[in-house]
Amino acid sequence: MRTKIRGTSWVLAGVIVAASVGIAPAASAAEPHAATQAAIDTLRTTNVSPGAGVVVRDGDTQWDLSSGTRALGQNLPFGPDHKVRAGSLTKSFTSAITLQLVAEGKLDLDGSVETYLPGVVKGNGYDGTKITVRQLLNHTSGIADYVLPFTLNPFVHLFTHTKAEMVGWGLSVAPYFAPGTSHQYSGTNFLLAGMIIEKVTGRTYEQELRSRIITPLGLTNTYIPTPGDKALPPGHVRGYVGRVVYADFTQVVEPSVGQSSGGIVTSGADATKFFQALITGKVVPAPQLAEMLKVTGMPGPGVDYGLGLIRYSLPCDSVAYGHPGLWPGYQSVAAATTDGRSAFVVMNVLPAVDAISGAGVDRTVALGAALCDRG
Repeated sequence: MRTKIRGTSWVLAGVIVAASVGIAPAASAAEPHAATQAAIDTLRTTNVSPGAGVVVRDGDTQWDLSSGTRALGQNLPFGPDHKVRAGSLTKSFTSAITLQLVAEGKLDLDGSVETYLPGVVKGNGYDGTKITVRQLLNHTSGIADYVLPFTLNPFVHLFTHTKAEMVGWGLSVAPYFAPGTSHQYSGTNFLLAGMIIEKVTGRTYEQELRSRIITPLGLTNTYIPTPGDKALPPGHVRGYVGRVVYADFTQVVEPSVGQSSGGIVTSGADATKFFQALITGKVVPAPQLAEMLKVTGMPGPGVDYGLGLIRYSLPCDSVAYGHPGLWPGYQSVAAATTDGRSAFVVMNVLPAVDAISGAGVDRTVALGAALCDRG
């Protein structure tokens, strides 16, 4: 199902765009999925985003809603097949591949990083013999994140980068804590997981992603961009950074800074198909899925984090498992319930300041509305 684009007036001025964002009218109670439409309208307006969209899959049924525009200056609703840079949604894909290898007996979830990547994690307070694969996937390794401040350096985006190089950025910062004693989100963990996948299989991460997940599930809009290729193919959402005044970041960031941690490009149709299949047991065997769904219970924000998955409590007294994603120009979140409902929510803005401060309505509010929407 589609809804008409909500009214917004835009004025373009070169690459930097000034926009006047209108407040969308409340959805009529007579409209199908009115509560979800209202949720994404509110998500868009409170975050001053050019647009927002949601795709919901319920069994074999799919519907979608749009608010605003996916490209400034044009009346272009969000659709289920429009491609976006989904950032850390990648982590759930990487975790699923890792757990498949565990199920095949090729990898030990509680084996050390040193076992698979000898000599990679050492020095500056790090000891790869004391960090397990599990601790990478649930962010209890204590390894520092490579993303900040390294990828904020504009010169980084003039060159391509390898996983090993970016892992080195993270390891140049002292550990957050001793392995297994706390929880701290770190993209470096999932670069290492990608390197382990490559070491164990003898193939690239991209090859394993395609053969193990993309092809079997029929994901037609999902891929990891080639290093150096900043363009998105036709049928994509434009991504902006700013608040009221916007810069188009769709083709600014070097894609190799994401890779197995945050590099994936996907669509709402593909993301909902993947998370539905994963959480209903069609991607990894039941014993390994159970491991993925175990949350850490560690102090702080890690209490609801499993292995590349976050547990979300829904307003309809249910739970879902999925992951959020950030990439300059894009904010998204996707999750699925064990009974086969899945949803993907996206905005095409990453405010330069508010991404840190958390201003605006959180994406998970719209996610909960969508997953609880039986209308």
